[in-house]
Amino acid sequence: MANQVAVIVGGGLAAARAAETLRKEGYGGRVVIVGDEEALPYERPPLSKEYLLGKKELAKVFAKPQDWYAENAVELMLGRTATALDLADRTVTLDGGDTLGFDKVLIATGATPRRLQLPGADLDGVQYLRRIADSDAIKQAIQSGLRIVIVGAGWIGLEVAAAAAGHTDVTVVEPLATPLERVLGQEMGEVFAAAHIRHGVDLQMATSVAGFRGSGGRVQAVMTSSGTEIPAEFVVVGVGALPNKALAEGAGFAVEPGPTGGVLVDDALRTKDPDVFAVGDVATAYNPLLGKHIRVEHWANARNAAPFAARAMLGQQVSYDRMPYFYTDQYDIGMEYTGYVEPGGYDRVVTRGDVSGERFVAFWLLEDRVQAAMHVNEWDAMKPLRTIVTARPQIAPDRLADADVSLEELAAAASGSVG
Repeated sequence: MANQVAVIVGGGLAAARAAETLRKEGYGGRVVIVGDEEALPYERPPLSKEYLLGKKELAKVFAKPQDWYAENAVELMLGRTATALDLADRTVTLDGGDTLGFDKVLIATGATPRRLQLPGADLDGVQYLRRIADSDAIKQAIQSGLRIVIVGAGWIGLEVAAAAAGHTDVTVVEPLATPLERVLGQEMGEVFAAAHIRHGVDLQMATSVAGFRGSGGRVQAVMTSSGTEIPAEFVVVGVGALPNKALAEGAGFAVEPGPTGGVLVDDALRTKDPDVFAVGDVATAYNPLLGKHIRVEHWANARNAAPFAARAMLGQQVSYDRMPYFYTDQYDIGMEYTGYVEPGGYDRVVTRGDVSGERFVAFWLLEDRVQAAMHVNEWDAMKPLRTIVTARPQIAPDRLADADVSLEELAAAASGSVG
């Protein structure tokens, strides 16, 4: 094992977590992280939350401090791009033409923001958010008081809106009827809409962007499909992300169909090649709890799945069987969600608690079977909610809504129903 080489392609949180696990599990070979950014591997959620708000310094965003990599003999090849993966020769080719031999490879290349192909989309001031420099540019625009238009009312768009509200004029443009509709549905999307409206954000729902108008090469307005113009000195686009799967596709690995489909892996995060694995935003992994392959873009997936992938690389028998999880912080809303519901994949939402007061729990049901759950500002709720959602039990809606029936009691009943 001492002469072996484990190459991790991608310089994000998943890479750092996998490298850490390899060393903790006693791997004695070389561990090399190849990342196309110059920065140390870092966590991305703060870029639209604490770091953007100026509440977390850059050093706290990094997954590990600089010294950790030397102390644990983890080699960093930053600012480098892996251009090819040769399964026959067992090599990774880097930009510049040099190669790395490997015994195991973990593809953790993440995703790239989906870019708008619209007139004026290349104007200065039209910004995407994925990297530290992107967050810095948005922070500067907020601090300068520039009039900001945000395209897309998903997680990125709403978190940036929450950071900017109160500092400058903020407009959010979204083609769907409510924010977060694809993820949470209209019922819970309206909760977030109300919070943003209350904080002065102009929500332009059911409105599509047709293009951007500028002067002197810089954006001045966002043009909508209805023919109106929204003045804009700065634009943030958050309309989804596409997995960085070119390296895997070039090596002949199967990918889920469609532009948003990731590299297909089993529940051990393994590709068809027993020595090549994929994790994080780039992977469409088999989830044994759901009985199907899904791709999850959230921070928790990179954080939690990477150690499983690392142990699988070491030949351990593992199965990544966690339900998806994500969280958001917007104004006074602290929310955590667990489960998986595709658009249209539920028939009702049941709540308990004070929805208007932003302290409640919500359940998504399909034929009275719990598919997902979230809490808003109920910080003791997540453990029982995770148990309930993992079991996916059938529970009468009135029992879910009854605050006199504790979540712990529901979780205990759900656990007893498994098997």
